[in-house]
Amino acid sequence: MAAERTQLTIGTRGSKLALWQSNYIKDRLEAITGLPVALKIIKTTGDKILDVPLAKVGGKGLFTKEIEVELIAGTVDLAVHSMKDVPTELPDGLVIAATPQRVDPRDVIVSGGDHTIDSLPDGARVGTSSLRRRSQLLALRPDVEIVDVRGNLDTRMRKAEDGEVDAVILASAGITRMGWGERITHYIDPEQMVPAVGQGAIGIEIREDDEFMQQVCRELSDPATLTCVAAERVVMRMLEGGCQVPIGAYCRVTGADTLVMDAFVGSLDGGTLLRHTLEGVVGDPVALGEAMVSRLLEMGADEILAEVRAGVEDTPNGLLKT
Repeated sequence: MAAERTQLTIGTRGSKLALWQSNYIKDRLEAITGLPVALKIIKTTGDKILDVPLAKVGGKGLFTKEIEVELIAGTVDLAVHSMKDVPTELPDGLVIAATPQRVDPRDVIVSGGDHTIDSLPDGARVGTSSLRRRSQLLALRPDVEIVDVRGNLDTRMRKAEDGEVDAVILASAGITRMGWGERITHYIDPEQMVPAVGQGAIGIEIREDDEFMQQVCRELSDPATLTCVAAERVVMRMLEGGCQVPIGAYCRVTGADTLVMDAFVGSLDGGTLLRHTLEGVVGDPVALGEAMVSRLLEMGADEILAEVRAGVEDTPNGLLKT
């Protein structure tokens, strides 16, 4: 592919998973464009604050903002993100132009024993920093104790493998991409735990006026993944979701032109869980997302989310005790 540029630069976080994802995109870009591709590691707010639960840190773009600043400035040509970290409102002039094919979106358990959610011992200590996972787990197992865990994937898995906690709940995608799939002890069916918006998908963010990168991204992107993630992100945007609230949405293509989406909103203690399934058409993912939000609001989602936000703000560590 001809281009005026002699090199492309990817803006990325420096974690092992972020670098794996960026190198994956690097290889694809070099094959598509014939240009050399460099990585520029950029430390984000979320990388710097490791002693406070994400729900308590507040703000948007904890893992993207600093990279976006460089993208706008033109010091990088594109940013590579985990889609679940990307806010629904992007800075002016930036767009998510591509999502390669999504990998397994499920949550998983890593434990020292071969535990499922049902087989965890009474009062088990389960590590997660996700309010989404917390809410759904406590709905299924109100007896467990939630322990906030931060750090890279390997650090969090070792806390369970070394017995510091009985189990941790993480995303399958990152563990599998790192080649650590054998450490997963149980895959949680989406029927039990609705995944995060965009979980398992990589997002490519570029400047909206960069016609060259727009053309490249058309070759990088998987249409089905882009469509499904678009529907999920409508739910998060309209409910003002993010890591501060327990929201999940998972959409997939079934048949030639049908979308099926599961979504939920829950209380922090898992005592109230609203969940719904809807179908839509591939050609209009926004309509499906909007219909899902309308249904969840009819079920009382706004009252639950107001209570959740108040609870997070009023709790010293950002998590309610169980």
